[in-house]
Amino acid sequence: MNQRNYQRELDKILAGLAQKEQVPVLFLHSCCAPCSSYVLEYLSKYFQITVFYYNPNIYPREEYEKRVQEQKRFIRELPAEYPISFMEGEFDDSRFYECTRGMEKEPEGGARCLKCYRLRLEETARLAAVQKADFFASTLTISPLKNAGAINEIGEALALEYGVSWLPSDFKKKNGFKRSGELSREYGLYRQNYCGCVFSKRPGEPNNA
Repeated sequence: MNQRNYQRELDKILAGLAQKEQVPVLFLHSCCAPCSSYVLEYLSKYFQITVFYYNPNIYPREEYEKRVQEQKRFIRELPAEYPISFMEGEFDDSRFYECTRGMEKEPEGGARCLKCYRLRLEETARLAAVQKADFFASTLTISPLKNAGAINEIGEALALEYGVSWLPSDFKKKNGFKRSGELSREYGLYRQNYCGCVFSKRPGEPNNA
């Protein structure tokens, strides 16, 4: 079976929007400012974007607040063709611990992470529907250490459930991950050395950011 090329699917959607001269609304889940950097530079040429910062997995609270402020700063400083706004979700870490209970010893990138992806993407899909957005998406696929196929599958399932179109992506393609590093240095963004949750902070765990 051929593996799907999500970047090619995204290219096709963007080409269609350009031909129709449409500027749809994108409700974009962001995990952090560095991961959002290339995605916002890239997609703000095609969409009016609301960056939705919903990451109840992040530990500790001080780390969460630091990442929120960096996200806001980057949005303020990035030149964008179309408007980029910011919405912060509720920081209720009990939701993360509840949905991953029993998976504390799972390795990074395993079943616990899939549960976490779904938790964050479902809230994104729910609010995208409330906001009447045309599409929803996530910056999560920019990381080479995250499973883009699984993230897209979750997004597509939630699109059917909530009635909002999922924007397919594999943002690491087309040198997206490399560009995110360049933008992080250019804007002096804080780059965390762990994905976010207390389990990813354990000694010996790979950096899954």
